[in-house]
Amino acid sequence: MLEALKKQVYEANMELPRRGLVTYTWGNVSGIDRESGCFVIKPSGVDYDELSPEDLVVMDLLGKQIEGRFKPSSDTATHRELYAKYPQIGGIVHTHSPEATAWAQAARSIPLYGTTHADYFYGEIPCARSLTPEEIEGAYEDNTGKVIIETFEARGINPMYTPAVLCTNHGPFTWGKDAAQAVYHAVVLEEVAKMAAKTEVINPKVKPAPDCIRDKHFFRKHGEHAYYGQK
Repeated sequence: MLEALKKQVYEANMELPRRGLVTYTWGNVSGIDRESGCFVIKPSGVDYDELSPEDLVVMDLLGKQIEGRFKPSSDTATHRELYAKYPQIGGIVHTHSPEATAWAQAARSIPLYGTTHADYFYGEIPCARSLTPEEIEGAYEDNTGKVIIETFEARGINPMYTPAVLCTNHGPFTWGKDAAQAVYHAVVLEEVAKMAAKTEVINPKVKPAPDCIRDKHFFRKHGEHAYYGQK
């Protein structure tokens, strides 16, 4: 089932090593079919060189495996929590890309220092709090998703305006309208993380860009009055 979606999610997964975002099997992509309420995700621990569309696993939003000969990604429950909470999300990516993961390990949100960041993310990339020992020992992956949601709800962040998060001591998640856009956001996040770190080295006293720069660059690409690019 969902053969077309499997192909899309497979291609999105294969983009991660092509873009240098994963080492070995350190990442996964999923995509959801909202009509059926099922999503497709990479199987756990399967090397990208050996992956095929037929290897992808179909899951429902209750956590039941519907199809697939392999176990799904160990991060499946995190994907499921985000899909269940935010119906606008059509695809999700998790990586351990080094630049973004460094900020996550430092437990720091990535400030908006310039227009490259503002073109894609409306404000800082939030870093979610650490999970408690009880949350880690319990339903760890479910709780990772819940803490991401908690972060966005508590800070009043629109998840489609800022389609990325850092999980403390862990790494980044990104999302989008489909799997391909989620990967695109993962690529941009890695570059933004790299730029922000270098900016702070050059000027340790740097301040975030003014809101007027943030608004101009974000909304010229997104929203009702966007004018960037071709129609």
